[in-house]
Amino acid sequence: MTANTTPGKAFPVSWDQFHRDCRALTWRLNETGPFHAVVAITRGGLVPAAIVARELGVRVIDTVCIVSYDHNQKSELKVLKDISDATAKLGGGTGKGLLIVDDLVDTGATARVVRAMIPDAHFAAVYAKPLGKPLVDTFITEVSQDTWIYFPWDLDLAFAPPLRDGAA
Repeated sequence: MTANTTPGKAFPVSWDQFHRDCRALTWRLNETGPFHAVVAITRGGLVPAAIVARELGVRVIDTVCIVSYDHNQKSELKVLKDISDATAKLGGGTGKGLLIVDDLVDTGATARVVRAMIPDAHFAAVYAKPLGKPLVDTFITEVSQDTWIYFPWDLDLAFAPPLRDGAA
């Protein structure tokens, strides 16, 4: 989705559905491992990374913190926190044996940045859009580029703005 546009299609995802999709992702990943560590792309990758790590029995979870959206507005990509040196060493400096997890690969901008950090890591996303799909190794559901996914942490029977934006 481009800046200042509204989504063409809405795809709301419940907690139950998201958990099922994360477990389905894990079934596929189970054939690919073993993995030394999971690297969650924050913030969207935190929940699926926790589920995937639990199901795969991976105890080392790291984060790479990248901002590319402000609510539903695309913004300039900014790395806030890199992968730790200890995690990078587990992957031999190239990411071999590491698993990157995100909720969604959209345009691929974030994926390109993380891939450059650990190019040999396995990249998994729960959902993939056509522009980002070539950058992930494993995903569960493809949605059209003009679809906006409403994740369960963004919903409260109706859209719930973040508390910092004045939500009750």
